[in-house]
Amino acid sequence: MTFTREDAPWWTGAVVYQIYPRSFQDSDGDGVGDLRGVLQRVDHLAWLGVDVVWFSPLYRSPQDDNGYDISDYQDVDPVFGTLDDLDEVVAALHARGIKVVMDLVVNHTSDEHPWFVESRSSVDSPKRDWYWWRPARAGMTPGTPGAEPTNWGSFFSGPAWELDEATGEYYLHLFSRKQPDLNWENPQVREAVHAMMRWWLDRGVDGFRMDVINLISKHVDEHGGLSDAPAGDGRLAPQGSGSTNGPRLHEFLQEMHREVFAGRRDGLLLVGETPGATVDDAVLFSDPARGELDMIFTFEHVGLDHGPGGKFDPVPLDLRELKATMARWQTGLQDVGWNALYWDNHDQPRVVSRFGDDGAYRRESATMLATVLHLHRGTPYVYQGEELGMTNAGFTSLDDYRDIESLRHVHDARAGGHVSDEQLLAGLAAASRDNARTPVQWDAGPHAGFTTGEPWLPVTANHTHVNAEAERADPASVLHHYRRLHALRHEDEVVRLGDFTLLLPDHPHVYAFTRALGDDALLVLGNFSGEEQRAEVGDGWGERVLGNVPDPAVVRDGVVILAPWEALVLRRA
Repeated sequence: MTFTREDAPWWTGAVVYQIYPRSFQDSDGDGVGDLRGVLQRVDHLAWLGVDVVWFSPLYRSPQDDNGYDISDYQDVDPVFGTLDDLDEVVAALHARGIKVVMDLVVNHTSDEHPWFVESRSSVDSPKRDWYWWRPARAGMTPGTPGAEPTNWGSFFSGPAWELDEATGEYYLHLFSRKQPDLNWENPQVREAVHAMMRWWLDRGVDGFRMDVINLISKHVDEHGGLSDAPAGDGRLAPQGSGSTNGPRLHEFLQEMHREVFAGRRDGLLLVGETPGATVDDAVLFSDPARGELDMIFTFEHVGLDHGPGGKFDPVPLDLRELKATMARWQTGLQDVGWNALYWDNHDQPRVVSRFGDDGAYRRESATMLATVLHLHRGTPYVYQGEELGMTNAGFTSLDDYRDIESLRHVHDARAGGHVSDEQLLAGLAAASRDNARTPVQWDAGPHAGFTTGEPWLPVTANHTHVNAEAERADPASVLHHYRRLHALRHEDEVVRLGDFTLLLPDHPHVYAFTRALGDDALLVLGNFSGEEQRAEVGDGWGERVLGNVPDPAVVRDGVVILAPWEALVLRRA
């Protein structure tokens, strides 16, 4: 269905802000962000004009994967505070009209979760079938190379199976070996997850961002067996093989909808992280009539600069590919479903360093990228520090990195002996998840005002001039531009609901499209280069709605000359 002004859900006009708690604000000087720190910054979020805060995991965790390995779904990790602290933060955000979304990580738990501790205690454990336990491949000795039950690869490199010496069987882990996958085929697992979700809603949260939710249904045969997947040139099948978009996925999501959200759906936000999902998948996930999710995160546009060797082998972005990808998702969900819009998150490098110019044109390229993204049809997600134009970390040593994915990549690459440390450092500098995890830059003081202690991850050196305090004082800053974008989404029905039409698909440097609702229309232009660019856009464009340079371009005889990294939004005359 196409949403109208009368029936469009509240989230079509909302902006979501993601907090990665470890790096947001530290209140006690231990170098790690916490909930009391969030309380110090709620007025920043209200002033910025965001409608929802999504918290990356706050749950009790051994922190093997920075909280995405959960040992207790119904408690807060002491490094972040207490449940009472969280209740206070939720109340403070609600008092400012901001909803709260929790990260839901239920494809896997920590291996220290009581469920898994019980599951691995014995092959006869009542919870043995809560996880994926399998014997070694027929005819092979457990622990020998290739003896794993299937050839599935882990997202964090290596096999997706770990041998448990005590019971002589393997357990499945699509991510770290300390993140065993739950067996959603078991109805007791689903019931336990549903009960936990209801507990959080009863506590006052307003929805969930569901981590890798399209991996919960594995490809099992009629006997519950798991099979090898095509491996291409390697011994291991690609990441997610045998587990992406499994046969019972939509059944599981619809059951969740009935069991958890029935009777209180309208005020909630449900977004799924779905690696490998296509536009057709997204229509199924986000069709309101199906009762599954509101929207999903696509990964297609953030994979366009991955080279033959993967994310740590980056190649220059071809803007024409980016436009084609984004437009396919826009048009594919124009009649049914909804888009989640993002450049940055805790897993992606900073967009101004990735697709922009984080040097001489940092402000211009950051505001251009923001304008292009936020003027698409969908709900925009802002990752902490993105509103400041924060850049990649700029680390000069492999020893500065903390992220498990990055460290595993370095280990495996060194073991293979095919790359130098200089090449490894270049790959991490471009693509490591730590680029997004450096502390938020609040001021020019020591450690950017994030902590009075030693930060868990080094602060980016440019915090002396890229920081919230300095940008709040500058009306032309990245921060003020994000605030204007948020206000425009709240005020303009064309931005909220207008149809999308791509223009100039073959232009190598200019991103151009229109948004139209009835007789009203906007023209959106972004120059993805450090040179002036000429674009033929036709006549009939009048009022300047938004821009990012002091002397904005104008349309003359249907042509516009855009300054380096210029963004321009015009209304139909």
